[in-house]
Amino acid sequence: MDRDGLTVMPEAAPALAGLSVLPGWWPHLRSGRPDSPAGGGAFRALGSRPYRLYFLGQVASASGTFLQATALGWLVLQLTGSATALGLVLAAGSLPTLLLGPWGGVLADRFDLRMLLIGTQLASGLLAAALWVAADFGAASVGLLVAVGVASGLVSVADSPARQAFAATLVPPRDLASAISLNGVVMNSARVVGPAVAALLIATVGTTPCFAVNALSYLAVIGALVAIGSRVPTSARPTQRGGVREGLHYAGTKPQLWLPLAMMSLVGLLAFNFGVVLPVLAQRDFGGGGGTYGLMSTLLSCGAVLGSLGAGLVHHPRRVYLATAAVVFGIGLAGTAAAPNVPTACVALALTGMAAFMFVTLTSTTLQLHATPAYRGRIMALFSFLYLGTTPIGSPLTGWITSSFGARAALLVGAAACLLAGAAAYSVRTPPAPEISQPG
Repeated sequence: MDRDGLTVMPEAAPALAGLSVLPGWWPHLRSGRPDSPAGGGAFRALGSRPYRLYFLGQVASASGTFLQATALGWLVLQLTGSATALGLVLAAGSLPTLLLGPWGGVLADRFDLRMLLIGTQLASGLLAAALWVAADFGAASVGLLVAVGVASGLVSVADSPARQAFAATLVPPRDLASAISLNGVVMNSARVVGPAVAALLIATVGTTPCFAVNALSYLAVIGALVAIGSRVPTSARPTQRGGVREGLHYAGTKPQLWLPLAMMSLVGLLAFNFGVVLPVLAQRDFGGGGGTYGLMSTLLSCGAVLGSLGAGLVHHPRRVYLATAAVVFGIGLAGTAAAPNVPTACVALALTGMAAFMFVTLTSTTLQLHATPAYRGRIMALFSFLYLGTTPIGSPLTGWITSSFGARAALLVGAAACLLAGAAAYSVRTPPAPEISQPG
């Protein structure tokens, strides 16, 4: 999952209060020892062979996804020269999540997750191949790109909750945060590497090979899912009855579920719209250009990578971590709003990215650990809906605040949302995850 510079797969570190003491974390990021303070190191999930296979497939697929996204934007501008057309194509992919997101969780709860993912990856690969063929024959048009975007969004409705629920079947509960955070490392790293490779290909051979590379990259994920096979018995669950209404009722009866979901709805709506705020901040407040915006976005993504590594140190998620992550996220946004110059803003954005990804990771891991397998797909679909589905609402709202009062005001509104969410988490008591309390 991706939103405005931060890619998701979630959790937070036990030492969130010590975010500034990164050197103290480093030995535990590398350590695989179970007696380390982190409980086995940030990479401990790789000890599971099924997860290793899945992880390697994700490395190839994520790079191809961001490579294609860069090439798609360039192709639209080549065809039309219109920023409006570009926005239309990009919005087409998120519209199905806004309209149908919660129903994707019903599919994830009713079908075998591994087979469902093989189907969604195959469909995504075929859509990328369609772009490849259309671009190669000069048949690409805005209408076709919008249609492919909508189709990709429909696939993502089922794919996103299935991927998150499937991760919980590949590792023991104590390693779930590590698995989710490593997915985040892959996604955030691919967000930097993919566009760089795309820029090289576009400059040398054009946009068409970018679509070809992405189409072929899905073979790596499909191959990994086939290789995992039936080694993960929990991925094949009996058909679950009930739909979205039952999932909402289930989440509403458990504070350890509705609290993270409520926090994500508030923070996702107002705080994650970096793509709207940062260009204006770079241009109007700091008098910079594309290079300044690129630098600020890069620091935000680098912070997200560090945050994902730190999140991997956790295997006992606590409500106080979720609250602290939200508060530090708000402090980072407020610091960015108050920054007098670009270097200071970059430091604040690195902290913001780190805390933001920890917040997302902690939210996702908490939901997965507290939701029973019968409802996990629907709960994660609600998470995806609140995180990604708020984009069509939050982005215009943030854009209006930015146009009317400036980028700094928009950042402060996001900071206030984070601080309010953190205060709510501090005040609501939730029981510990039952899986964590079990030996082993």
